[in-house]
Amino acid sequence: MHKCILYKKGKEKSVQCEACSWYCKIPEGRTGICGVRLNEGGNLYLLVYGKPVSVHLDNIEKKPLFHFMPGTKIFSLGTIGCNFRCAFCQNWDISQAPVIIKSEYPEAKKHIEMIKKAVDACEDWPPEKIVNYCLENKIPSIAYTYNEPAIFFEYAYDTARLAHKNGIKNVYVSNGYESKENLEKFHEYMDAINIDIKGFTEEFYANICGARLAPVLENVKRCHKLGIWVETTTLLIPGKNDSDKEITQIAEFIKSVSPDIPWHVTAFYPAYKMLDTPPTPANTLLRAYNIGKKAGLKYVYTGNIPGLEGENTSCPRCDTVLVERYGLSCEANKIKGDGKCPVCKEKIAGIW
Repeated sequence: MHKCILYKKGKEKSVQCEACSWYCKIPEGRTGICGVRLNEGGNLYLLVYGKPVSVHLDNIEKKPLFHFMPGTKIFSLGTIGCNFRCAFCQNWDISQAPVIIKSEYPEAKKHIEMIKKAVDACEDWPPEKIVNYCLENKIPSIAYTYNEPAIFFEYAYDTARLAHKNGIKNVYVSNGYESKENLEKFHEYMDAINIDIKGFTEEFYANICGARLAPVLENVKRCHKLGIWVETTTLLIPGKNDSDKEITQIAEFIKSVSPDIPWHVTAFYPAYKMLDTPPTPANTLLRAYNIGKKAGLKYVYTGNIPGLEGENTSCPRCDTVLVERYGLSCEANKIKGDGKCPVCKEKIAGIW
């Protein structure tokens, strides 16, 4: 266990966690909603520090990030636990592990014991090991991903600080539920973030995600204002969040923050508690792509259906294809370090 820094002490050994927008008030001997931040003796501890359950080397396009160092590899890690309860989660076996353990062992002391046991079984990846691996293998960036990184703030923060000292960039792949305190402390080490805008109604967030929409929208604006490179993603689920009205509302919101923010509209495939929902048709993504463009977004991308129109980056002024992609791989990149279109010299937003 590792002592947390984002929390306040309360009465009778209670604490209030400040890692995410839930601001959980946690009594002694319990965890917050995420299941991995434990109040022990009136202090808050992170159970998963240095213990990722998943570690991979990915194409950066998988995050998805299309305007941030395209064609490079990124060291990716995630832990067990999450502060959302998305019924469609593709990583539910790790993100919802504490929930599943709690359902099998409802008594507090026992389920925390079993969570600790699950964490202990994970391989050790302290910050120093991650950064050394990246340096030795010339990996230019690290992604905190697979589950919500806000919940393992102290682990990500220590890794990110060390990474920056060594010239390595940091990426959050997030549901957008960070606390204000989290982003204010982390932002100087956070180079890019992809935030899921999962829908555009509080009803969708409450019923499908077990969360609220408002904090997510606030954090899209906050991250952009802090100077972090922001991209956004919406998984379009048939009959849930794929109406023209909702798609338009999401596109117009992103445009109101900045027309330069890329928007990835991606296809749903049956998973977790939504196995009876059909996959997203390709024409839904194309419809969303056209709505996003009509709303004034410069960069809209389709995902999860390789070869579909909307994978490439084109110049918003002269329409020259600048970055060619297939699926989650970068096939060609004409954008140089100056970030300009080589034909018309239009500045292409991003980090190239």
